[in-house]
Amino acid sequence: MLSTLGLDTTAEAVYRTMLARPRDGVSALAAHLGLPDSEIRRSLDLLSELALIRPSYEHAGELRAVSPDVGMELLMARQQAELAAQQLKIETSRAAAAQLIAEFADLSPAASGPGVEQLTGLDAIRSRIAGLAHRVQSELMTFAPGGGHRPETLEASKADDGALLGRGVRMRSLFQDSVRNSQTTVTYATWLTENGGEVRTAPDLPTRMMVFDRSTAVIPVSSADSAAGAVVLTGEGTLTALCALFDNIWAGARPLGAVEEKDTGGLNPQERTVVQLLAQGLTDEAIAKRLAVSPRTARRLANGLMARLGAASRFEFGVRAVQRGWLPGTE
Repeated sequence: MLSTLGLDTTAEAVYRTMLARPRDGVSALAAHLGLPDSEIRRSLDLLSELALIRPSYEHAGELRAVSPDVGMELLMARQQAELAAQQLKIETSRAAAAQLIAEFADLSPAASGPGVEQLTGLDAIRSRIAGLAHRVQSELMTFAPGGGHRPETLEASKADDGALLGRGVRMRSLFQDSVRNSQTTVTYATWLTENGGEVRTAPDLPTRMMVFDRSTAVIPVSSADSAAGAVVLTGEGTLTALCALFDNIWAGARPLGAVEEKDTGGLNPQERTVVQLLAQGLTDEAIAKRLAVSPRTARRLANGLMARLGAASRFEFGVRAVQRGWLPGTE
């Protein structure tokens, strides 16, 4: 029941038993729970790390469980700090990758150099991707931003995707949360997972991208027109940054079939992203573009968040969001 706060089933059972039987030592806990001493000691180490047990003030050498109200507050504070650190890590990687991608946005064929190959036109892009897919050996990572994808495109992808999965290639695909409103895209994603692929969604993705075997990446030179041109990147430093970006966003993304969870501030992932975008001063239209939703939906999300804080303006919203803990404060 407390697994989301960092406690496994055994550690939770030990904690509950220590609350009910405060004088029990390792042997007594092991006998009561029917577990080996080693499992009790492992659980005590975890409980100590989480500050859920402390040395007894009255009996030297004995341990006591802290009260549940204090313990749960400690666990939630710890989880909130971990979430904030993870979000900061993702945003730092996103910013670094965005700068890296921007450096290639205006490339011309003459600008290509070591580790950079310029592709012009849809035929060249698809031909190069097909070649890379044919040679991929272990892993394909994909950013697929935007809302619902065209049914004919998804259907055409099944043959190639099925062949890769049949060869044992690990396929991890990141879509935006907005695709959950597209039945055709959800159907395709479900098919992909049923055949061994892995699919998660995130509120916002920085660009369209495919990374083959962590050694070659293909990204468009224009996010507005991915068919116009692309670059193939093979530089070690570049790929390290792009793979770190993917891994960080993947870690915070939601598996397709998972139940939506809210953070300790009561925000779901999409709402957290809207709060951050509002704090950056983005308009409803710009937020809609980032989330791949309609301007009307973006406006509804923004207005709903403002209403929850009783904010009459976006400036007031920013102040109250910091007070609520939705945004980090300034020193």
